[in-house]
Amino acid sequence: MKTLREQYDGVERLLEFDFVRATENASLNSLKWLGRGEKELADAAACDAIRGMFDNMDISAEVVIGEGIKDNAPGIFKGEHLGSWKPGTTRFDIALDPIDGTTNIAKGSPNSISCIAAAIVQEGEKYSLKDIPSFYMIKLAYGPEVVNHMARTGVSSLSLLSPVSENIQAVADILKKRVQDVVVLVMDRPRHQKLVEEIRATGAALRMISDGDIAAALAPSIPDSGVDLFVGTGGSPEAVLASAALKCLGGDMQSMMWPRDEAERKELIEQGYGEELSKLFYAGDLAQGPNIIFCATGISDSPLLRGVRVHKHRAVTQTVLMRAKTHSLRYIETHHELRTKKIPLRSENRDPSESREQ
Repeated sequence: MKTLREQYDGVERLLEFDFVRATENASLNSLKWLGRGEKELADAAACDAIRGMFDNMDISAEVVIGEGIKDNAPGIFKGEHLGSWKPGTTRFDIALDPIDGTTNIAKGSPNSISCIAAAIVQEGEKYSLKDIPSFYMIKLAYGPEVVNHMARTGVSSLSLLSPVSENIQAVADILKKRVQDVVVLVMDRPRHQKLVEEIRATGAALRMISDGDIAAALAPSIPDSGVDLFVGTGGSPEAVLASAALKCLGGDMQSMMWPRDEAERKELIEQGYGEELSKLFYAGDLAQGPNIIFCATGISDSPLLRGVRVHKHRAVTQTVLMRAKTHSLRYIETHHELRTKKIPLRSENRDPSESREQ
């Protein structure tokens, strides 16, 4: 006889609000470091809260896309086990970034969020969330209207391999906008100087952000974000997290590995990734299967989410919760009474067998 979870259409749906609590708690626990110039301490606070929440969850979760590798920050790393791992509990692959935008939170700037993607590996598949070995990837992200147009016409109007001017013109044509009304989002980095010059030469509206390229990659797929295209080079783990969310939103992203130098390229080839260096990945290549959920909570304001707002003893968080199977998109506003709220923290060695936080 099937268990309730086996009968239920989508085990991840039964557990999605526990993931919401994890990102909410990470945002609240890291908020005290906003603007204090201590990105490592902010990151550690978010990790502590996420681990603490997972200690109260009866799942078997393995981190396949971890955090902290790039900047040696205290993080939740690839291969780490989260959850109770009790016999019979659901097995998840986890990708997470306790704080996407650590530099921003240190400066008190916009565009910092806490996010988690969770997926169940489908039978016969090697992975649900692909671990990309390169430090960076080149990315081109666009929204559902562009995706639907290309599917309907059978024409790949946008390509990561095309000049950015052609992609901007294609977006303008599909969205029935003037080129100067197309809004392109780019990370403010020295490596993007030539890209920025090319975008400005088209006359398109350029928007630059200092950090937080997960929220940036999702922006073209978020209603009323005011962003039509995201392009540039950013972290590979962030590309996987963004791909999981885009599977839920109906948008897409094209990406390719981008070795920083010849030494990294040689190392990737020696590790057996030579063929994949020239491979063009879509969101569905990096995040596979229908049983994917993505949730993110704002820390400081971003195009995706409002940051945490505090008034006296009450904090208000905004979280987005997405599910790939149904393409559902929920915005959750939670009011936290800080005098009574208890955030479970791994550092406090809370017993995982205690009752879950409600």
